[in-house]
Amino acid sequence: MPLIYIVEDDEDINELLVYNLKKEGFQVKSFLESKKALETLQSDFPDLILLDIMLPDIDGLEFCKIVKADENLAKIPIIMLTAKSTEIDKIVGLELGADDYITKPFSFRELIARIKAVLRRTARCRENQTISQKDLYLNPDRLEVLVDGKTVPLTKKEYQLLSTLLKNKGKVLSRAFLLEEVWDNDLDVFDRTVDVHIKNLRDKLGRFGKNIKTVRGVGYMWEEQTSTN
Repeated sequence: MPLIYIVEDDEDINELLVYNLKKEGFQVKSFLESKKALETLQSDFPDLILLDIMLPDIDGLEFCKIVKADENLAKIPIIMLTAKSTEIDKIVGLELGADDYITKPFSFRELIARIKAVLRRTARCRENQTISQKDLYLNPDRLEVLVDGKTVPLTKKEYQLLSTLLKNKGKVLSRAFLLEEVWDNDLDVFDRTVDVHIKNLRDKLGRFGKNIKTVRGVGYMWEEQTSTN
């Protein structure tokens, strides 16, 4: 399920948001201050941010501006939460890149509907949807991979191979399937080409390299497990 960040300094509202979102099946991380949320964003990428405007450290409008100016974070949708209801406040928030705006007090039914609508809309807008999970993030616009917040240099084919494995995680993918998906059945590549690229991926991905499992006689799969000790 999607991961939602809640950035709201009112503890009562924060707790209610956490409760209702978890009840709907969302994963949730909540923050009472924006600086801590910004720090966490450097290594853990949510699918959506619920952002209060009136925050004590960095206000919501500035927070939104910072996120949207960061090319690694800019595509994360933001829904602004605020007690302000004037048209100018809404315009400023939307012009800074917020995807939606809801005024307090609001019904949780309406909020959940807004969240689901934004998630559907952003998914449709991305021809190649960003793939992310804890500490591993693929940016399709830049063919870039981040592990623990650090860029991992991959070739275009290595990126496409990793993306294919992740999109089909839990499924065994044959070498023939991978050759067709990544190399478009180029006559100059063979099964050995897949094996070499898999080895390079494992080496470059560090602890995540162990998630790529060899299925003897068939091919490879990305195992759901995301962390090792």
